[in-house]
Amino acid sequence: MKDLIILSLGGSLIAPKEGINAKFIADFRRLVQRQVKKGKRFVLICGGGKTAREYQAASKELGELTRDALDWIGIHATRLNAHLVRTAFGKLASHRVVTDPKGARGWKTPVLVAAGWKPGASTDYDAVLLARALGAKMLVNLSNVDYVYDKDPREHEDARPICEMRWKELRKLVGNRWDPGAHVPFDPIASRSAEKIGLTVVIANGKNLKNLDDVIDGNTFTGTVIH
Repeated sequence: MKDLIILSLGGSLIAPKEGINAKFIADFRRLVQRQVKKGKRFVLICGGGKTAREYQAASKELGELTRDALDWIGIHATRLNAHLVRTAFGKLASHRVVTDPKGARGWKTPVLVAAGWKPGASTDYDAVLLARALGAKMLVNLSNVDYVYDKDPREHEDARPICEMRWKELRKLVGNRWDPGAHVPFDPIASRSAEKIGLTVVIANGKNLKNLDDVIDGNTFTGTVIH
C-alpha cells in the first residue's frame, strides 16, 4: 500500500514534561492535511509518554504492582492521548480510536487514530501489528530524538548517531525484555516482530515537521533507517 503512512507518534510529542503540546498537535495536523491532499492516508498510533510515566510512578508509590498492571496504566494513557489527537482531526479521522490492530482493516477515512492494545509491549509493537494487518512496508517512529544512538545521548556526551542499521544490531542494543515505561528507541518485542515480517522502520524527530515531510515524500532526511 504505497500511499499508506503509519506514524507512531511518541507521547513525548503529544504531552511532554511541560504539559499537553497543543501547538505541536495543530502543526502536525496541518502537515497531515497537506499530505492527504497529495493522496496519502495515515494511521497514527499514539504513545503514552510523560502521562503514562507519571501515573506509573504514582502507582508504584501506592503499592506493589504487577507488570501487567503497570502496562494497563500506560495503555490507558495512550488512549487518552489518542482521543485528543482524534478530536483534533475532526471529520478527517475515523470516529473511533482503534485499540485492537485487527480493527484497522477496511477503514475508509483519510486518517485512522490508534492506541495501545494489551500488556506485554509498547505501542511500537501495536504499530508493527497495524503495518502487518494493512500490508504496509514501512513505519515511521517519531519521538524527540533525531537518531538511534549507540548509547543513551542523555547520559553520554560521546553518544554516536547511527544512520542505518540492521534489526540484529538494534536488538542487541535494546535487549529482549519489555519493561513498562522504558526509554528505548524501539521496544524489544516490536523489534523482534518487525524483523520477522521484513518491516522497515524509520526513527526520526517528530518535532522537525519539515524533516517528516521529507520522510513521507521520499526525500533525503535526518533519521535512522532500520531494516
